[in-house]
Formats: sequence, C-alpha cells, structure tokens
Amino acid sequence: MIPHAPAPIAAAPSGSAISPAERAAPLGERLTALAFAGDALMIAAGLLVAYWARFVSAIASVGVEDIQMTLADYTGHLIFGGISLAFFLVNMRVYDPRNLLAIRHTVRLIFRAGIIWLVAYLGISLILKFNPPISRIYCAFACVFTLFFVIAWRRGLYAFLRQRAIAERLRQRAVFIGWGPDCSRAERWLDNPASPIAIAGVVRPPSGALEGDPPQRVRVLGDYDDFRQIVGQAGADLVLVSDRNLDRRELHEVAEFCEKEMVDFKLVPTCFQVLLSGLHLESLSGMPVLGVTQLPMHTGLNFAIKRLVDIAGALVGLAVSAPLIAVFGFLIYRESPGSIFYRQRRIGRHGEVFEIIKLRSMKLNAEAGGKVGWTVKDDPRRLRVGEFMRKWNIDEVPQFWNVLKGEMSLVGPRPERPELIANFKEEIPHYNARHSSKPGITGWAQVNGLRGDTDLRERIKFDLHYIENWSLLYDFQIMALTFFNRGC
Repeated sequence: MIPHAPAPIAAAPSGSAISPAERAAPLGERLTALAFAGDALMIAAGLLVAYWARFVSAIASVGVEDIQMTLADYTGHLIFGGISLAFFLVNMRVYDPRNLLAIRHTVRLIFRAGIIWLVAYLGISLILKFNPPISRIYCAFACVFTLFFVIAWRRGLYAFLRQRAIAERLRQRAVFIGWGPDCSRAERWLDNPASPIAIAGVVRPPSGALEGDPPQRVRVLGDYDDFRQIVGQAGADLVLVSDRNLDRRELHEVAEFCEKEMVDFKLVPTCFQVLLSGLHLESLSGMPVLGVTQLPMHTGLNFAIKRLVDIAGALVGLAVSAPLIAVFGFLIYRESPGSIFYRQRRIGRHGEVFEIIKLRSMKLNAEAGGKVGWTVKDDPRRLRVGEFMRKWNIDEVPQFWNVLKGEMSLVGPRPERPELIANFKEEIPHYNARHSSKPGITGWAQVNGLRGDTDLRERIKFDLHYIENWSLLYDFQIMALTFFNRGC
C-alpha cells in the first residue's frame, strides 16, 4: 500500500473572526427564504389554476349541473388550502438548508406533503362542513397543479444552485480526525452533488495510525499535532472526530479549539452501529446521555395510526380474499388432499412466538423427519399450484387474520422461524434489532426481491432501514410495490 502524501500546510490565518461556516450560513438562510417564497407563489398559482379548471373551463359542468361558483365564494378555501399545504411542507422539513442541493430528496418530501395534504384537505372540509361545500374534483386539480408548479420551480432553483460558485458556498468543508469503516461508508454518500458536506481531508490521530484507508480522492492532510493549522489552511467549518482512541483531554482540546474558531465540532459515536435515527442526546438530571430512544413508529400516535390502518386493511383484505382462498384451497386439495392451511411458528415483536397462517404451497409432511429449511428456487417439495401462489404472494393472503389479531402488521420485516434463527443474533450484527417492530405480510426487503433463499444480512439492512425511516406513506408505497414484485 502506498501511503497518502501529506498536503503542504500553510500558516493558519491569524485572528480569523468569522469562519467559513458563519459566512455561508446567511447565504443558506437567504436561499431557504427564497425557496419558501417561491413555493408560496407556486402554491397560490396552482390553487388559482385549479379553481379556473374546475369552475371556469369547459369541464365546469362535469359532475354538477349548472354549477355557479365565483372566485369570491372560494377565497376562503384557497387561503386555507395554501396555508395548510405550506404547513405540511414545513412539517416535512422541506426548508432545511441541508436540502437545498438535494433535489431528489426534496421532490420526494414535496410529493409526500402534497398527498398527505390532499387527504387532510378533503377530510377537514367534510368534518367542518365548509360553506360552500368543497369540490372533490377541485381538490384533485389543486393537488396536481400545486405539486407540478412547486416541483418545476424547485428544479429551476436547483439548476441555479448547482453552479459551482454557489454550491461550494453552501457545502460545509469537513476535516476528519481519524478514519474508519463508518467514514468510508459516509464518504461514498457524500461524494455526490447533492451532499451538504464536502470532505476537505483527514488528520492522522495522535496514535499516527488510521483505522481504515481513505479512498484516493480523500487527502491525508497531516498529523494531529498540526491539526489547528490544518483546519485553518483547509478552510474547514466542520471537524468530525472519528478516532475512538482519543482520550478525554484530546477531545476537550479539539472541542475547545473549534469553539474558539467558530467551527462546528461533531463526534462520531462508533459504538453505535444500529438504529441511528433513534440516537439522541438527552439530559439525565443535568448529565448528557447519548442513547437510542423512540423510533418513528414507536410513538403513541404513530403506533395507534399504524394499528388502525392494520385493522382496516385486514378486514378489507379478508373480505376481498375470501373467494381467492376458496378457489386456491380447492386447487390445493385436488392436487394434495389434506388441510389447505399451513401453520408455522414464527418470531414476532420483542421475540414473542406466534403461529403464522398460510395457504399450503407444499406437499403434506414436507418437513418430515424434523428437517427444517428455507424454500429454494425450484423446490421439489412445492406443489404445482404452490409455485404459482408463491410467485404472486397468494399463499400469504390468510395472514390478514394474523394482522387482525395483532400478531403481525400489513408492512414490516418478514418473520423468521425460531429453529432457523437460533444463532443469528450471535452471528449477524444487529439481527435482533429487527424484532423491535411487528413482522409484516410484506416488507421493504421483499419488494426489493429479498425473500426465501436470499442473503439474510442484506435483508436485515433493508429491514432496519424501514424501521428507522417508517412513515404511513412509506407503508402505502411498500403495499403498492408488493403487487408489482413477484416472489421467488
């Protein structure tokens, strides 16, 4: 291995009163304000165009004969719609300055906010009985036009912000003290135009040895003894300490220097490798404590909403799938007489064992002799009709009953068999973290093709991503994708 050559170090700027971060902050704030003002104008334009399309254009009489609705009649609806949509955009953190360069992420947030707003707008209008009553066609138009205008405006703004001179001022220049596997993973994500952080380089820790090798595009700037000059010469506005061997005195030394120079200081907690979205700093009787707290779906409101959706979905699913169960039950029995249902022990939330219900896709006594295993491609134990059912996930349909009982959810990590996973918690890092959520009929790993005889470590990554990033819209997205993804 050829070591990185240290970059030449110039003298640190003397008496620098304002760091690059402080100089860049007003620009980010001004551009965020500009984005909000532009969004507000686009929302107003979208709502006005929706009014014109519904009540003035050629389709004004569709759905209602001789409809008469002036702009004055609808002014209150337009104002309420505009304010409420702006509220949802703010609530979705669309106006976080870190999102200015992340156009794809911003568009996803805007789209989610628009869909939630449409449902809320219609629901609130029905509950409060707006006068005049709000048109559902108008609401649909309003959602389409406002999303189109806002996203089009944001893409234009993004094209402006991507200019190198502006983008470089918006990004924080980061210097790492130490380097490890976590840094390499983060660097692959940061190496893109949408990243809010640009890596200026790496400082060797006091030990002189880096835990991992930085990629060639990341420069090693020098040794720890010179980190003050390096930070100044690199124009850094963020220092990230990732070396776990720095002692308390050295950490305090770096933090104190960053405070004096008005440079952001952050510590990479390498002992935490899982459920990072739940990692928060709390105060315990005045003592700072870093730990994993509640995840998105574990708050009382979110848990109740998810359970209500599960109950409603399970009732609808059982009613709709009853004819399907009858037809495939008959085909199963004709090919292999015996019970059409198959019960199997699985691990649920918090490690509780329950019996999952499936339409039998294999021959009777497929696991005779006590041999337990996952299904594989072209499994000889599979029935002819079973192959079709598994291809289209039809064998999973009876699990709506497990959802109704509260043992499962519509969406979540797929439950595994206790016989197969007895040692996984020791062999696979973070395996049991997936049991902090109820198992689901479908899940993020499954819609990405990871089910049956596939890499379990990769499936766990997808499961943990789902748990950390849960939202109701995410659940609906996964349910929709399930119908377009065939199983193995």
